[in-house]
Amino acid sequence: MSTEPGTAAPVRPELVVLDVNETLSDLAPLGEAFADVGLPAHDTEAWFAGVLRDAFALTVLGDNPRFAEVADSALRARLAAAGSPDPAGGAAHVMARFAALGTHLDVVPGLLALARRGCRLVALSNGSADVARALLRDTPAERVVEDCLAVTDTEAWKPDARAYAHALSTTGVAAEHAMLVAVHPWDVEGARRAGLRTAWINRTGAAYPAHFAPADVEAASLLDLADALVVPSR
Repeated sequence: MSTEPGTAAPVRPELVVLDVNETLSDLAPLGEAFADVGLPAHDTEAWFAGVLRDAFALTVLGDNPRFAEVADSALRARLAAAGSPDPAGGAAHVMARFAALGTHLDVVPGLLALARRGCRLVALSNGSADVARALLRDTPAERVVEDCLAVTDTEAWKPDARAYAHALSTTGVAAEHAMLVAVHPWDVEGARRAGLRTAWINRTGAAYPAHFAPADVEAASLLDLADALVVPSR
């Protein structure tokens, strides 16, 4: 757990805005789905990064693409290049597994801990709100996340400022009282520029990219983040 050098412990935000894909969901099981359809299991990271790249490009060009459409198209292209006899069927298999992913082990207890700290919680996904809801369905965390939001209900993907503004307007919380929590430095940077406080969840011990301003808080898990937040005195 770390904060900016020379700063005090982070004060609990009124609202925590949660990224979904990779921050809440564990993409590791997709490796098995890739292997099922004849793709290298380790290609999941490159595929997911490519989906983000292409969707960001479309956002810059003025579109607001649907995650599932970009992801499916990218899978079909990979499968066709690998000589798959049924790229459409293979892509459908992987996308079905993607929609059924579970959470990282720290997510449910971490969300409950954040709620006990007095934080309001909403999810904000570049993917489907239904997939975000399915991640938490039938878990104790389902009751503490008040809404699952998606960029399909606004004009642009994160890290465009309009995506974060959608979460703020929906919840009625000012940017300075909200904190974006994500594993993606690009998401952290977008939220920072939109006026939110930020927390980077670093489960792997990676170095933060120097070309982005650092997050306000770095934590190894959602539980560590909750433990670090100071409840303001009344």
